[in-house]
Amino acid sequence: MKSLVRWQPFQELTSLQRQMNHLFDSFFGRTPGMPFEENLSAWEFGPAADVYEDDQKLTFKVEVPGIDEKDVKVEVENNVLTVRGERRLEKDIKEENFRRKERHYGAFSRSFTLPTSVDPDKIEANYTHGVLSIDMPKRAEAKARQIRVNVPKTLKAA
Repeated sequence: MKSLVRWQPFQELTSLQRQMNHLFDSFFGRTPGMPFEENLSAWEFGPAADVYEDDQKLTFKVEVPGIDEKDVKVEVENNVLTVRGERRLEKDIKEENFRRKERHYGAFSRSFTLPTSVDPDKIEANYTHGVLSIDMPKRAEAKARQIRVNVPKTLKAA
């Protein structure tokens, strides 16, 4: 007698995904069974940054929501801008009380090599609504300028 078996078209894909997850877990040294996002350690946390430029300045916008402004440091050394900080766990929340933790806590550091056109002595940083804005004016000699082209007047033949 023949029996009917329900066909599960994605069963093989699920098995393949499980095998790939195990391969990545063993390669990257993660805890098996724990999702990738939950394995990120503090050193892997780095805030997102946008960098844009106009004729006058270079601007960095760095997302640091939930981080107290006293816990954010901006340094420039050897033409490298470094943003350091730390997101601290709220004192009234105990680690063992978490059921899910998606935000990253701990120290972070982001470094950016600056172009030589930036004047490091005139850099300004402001912190508003969880966004660190760093304005770096360009040196006067680096700013775009138009150069007038002179055309000598020709002498008329006598």
